[in-house]
Amino acid sequence: MFQNLFQNLVFGNNLNIFQIDMSDRQGILKISLIFFKKGDSGMKAKKGVVIERVFDAPREAVYRAWTRPDLITKWWGPEGFSAPSINVDLKVGGKYVFAMHGPKGSEWDRDMYSAGIYKEIVPNAKLVVTDYFSDKNGEMLEPADVGQDPDFPKVSKVTVLFEELEGGKTKLSIIYPKPETKEQLEAMNKSGMKEGWNSSLDKLQRVLERK
Repeated sequence: MFQNLFQNLVFGNNLNIFQIDMSDRQGILKISLIFFKKGDSGMKAKKGVVIERVFDAPREAVYRAWTRPDLITKWWGPEGFSAPSINVDLKVGGKYVFAMHGPKGSEWDRDMYSAGIYKEIVPNAKLVVTDYFSDKNGEMLEPADVGQDPDFPKVSKVTVLFEELEGGKTKLSIIYPKPETKEQLEAMNKSGMKEGWNSSLDKLQRVLERK
């Protein structure tokens, strides 16, 4: 019934969160739904880099692993990297500052920081944040200052979606918007960010399996 209803509604081009309250004698059941306009190509056109993974874990657990410092520190950074410092101010306008440290003796044997601002928070469903390279205090740095291609975007607005699937599974989507120039997109693709994210998500999967 709900599927047919939603297919017949007309929505805008942006991602929408809808909450429906259904009352009964047992209380109120709240359902959050995330969807795009059917046939919408606008969102696809805005995507630059997309990383997706399905976890055999409820989305509450996946969301918790993304927002609790004690859990983030267990998976942040690719294989062989540690996360010596994770700071989260989980509120709209709050800042996060994450550090990762590479293997001893490697070129990454140092603390490297990324930071950003929480722009939108829908618990267990969606996070929208800015993302940029930073110093330990969360102050923005130029990509070239941390060894990246100068064309790499200085700041990105990243959307993280947590989609509930059948069987208690969760689809995680990390969406970086398409940057302004072709050179910026090429710099993103050459940076190894997809490989780094997928390696980090391998670690996250192990964290969730231990829950």
